[in-house]
Amino acid sequence: MIPADLSRAVVRAVRRAVEDGELGGTVPARVVVERTRPGGVGDYASPVAFQVAKGAGAAPAHVARVLAGRLAAEPGIENVEVTGAGFLNFTLATRSAAALVRDVRARGTRYGYAPDGELRARVVGDAVARIRRSQAAAPDGAPSAAGNRTAPDGAPSTAGNRTAPVARRDGDVVAGYGTDAAAWAMLGVPARETPSFTAGLLVQDESSELFRVRYAHARARALHRNAADLGYRSEPGDVDAPALLAALAEYPLVLEAAAHHRAPERLVRHLVTVADALLDFQYDVLPRGDEKPSAAHRARLALAEAAGTVLAGGLALLGLDAPDFL
Repeated sequence: MIPADLSRAVVRAVRRAVEDGELGGTVPARVVVERTRPGGVGDYASPVAFQVAKGAGAAPAHVARVLAGRLAAEPGIENVEVTGAGFLNFTLATRSAAALVRDVRARGTRYGYAPDGELRARVVGDAVARIRRSQAAAPDGAPSAAGNRTAPDGAPSTAGNRTAPVARRDGDVVAGYGTDAAAWAMLGVPARETPSFTAGLLVQDESSELFRVRYAHARARALHRNAADLGYRSEPGDVDAPALLAALAEYPLVLEAAAHHRAPERLVRHLVTVADALLDFQYDVLPRGDEKPSAAHRARLALAEAAGTVLAGGLALLGLDAPDFL
């Protein structure tokens, strides 16, 4: 189970408890599942019991115990505990590196996207957005004109589409820093904060976060090419790279949270985490000296390629390029 699957498993548990009459109230469309804070219990925690309790006419602790009982047998969940006044805390079963890499390879740059099975939410959401536009209102979930987070041309940013350079305005940040660097600065902070445009955006070395993310992607592509020159290809397998594996496993949950909170800065921050982990890991990927390519090298290459795929997909969602060469 990946973290995003955990959120959906909790929703299913609530739905079944309501359908069976064990809980009252309504079923939330989405529940918050976040990393446990340092010193907390388990890997992830959720305050869903407080959300459900409001309409269930029951104490959050009771709701949490009901859900814990249903979730304890969920495949991929190793342990569920109730703490405090009703927080659910989860420890996930260890997922193999090979399974994680196969998942990324199978989904490609769409890894982390919500399943196509969640059709109703998308259909309803699209209809609401169209209806609001018919009334000259911003689509539900989009910022209003006041305080809007905008792309460099002053228009709302569209994930997956690049923004074209435009005429001078506001000190001409696009002309001064380039479309992508300006967009990165704007997307990298919460909407309530003012983006910082500094000379650091133009630096082409690892002191620049945007450069590191793109460089890490380019390194993943270079490792693929270098391995091909050595006559071997990647194959998912066991790899000792906890930081990189954790960052890739966390990516779907980050996407979900970024969408729910309308906070692209969460994706920006996570891409930097993935990039830094990959750049640390890259030195162990290819054979050294007279070493012959082994199963371990093929597995490390597969993980590096998976990380590159995640970086490419994340940059695309931000409307930025992921070059193969830097």
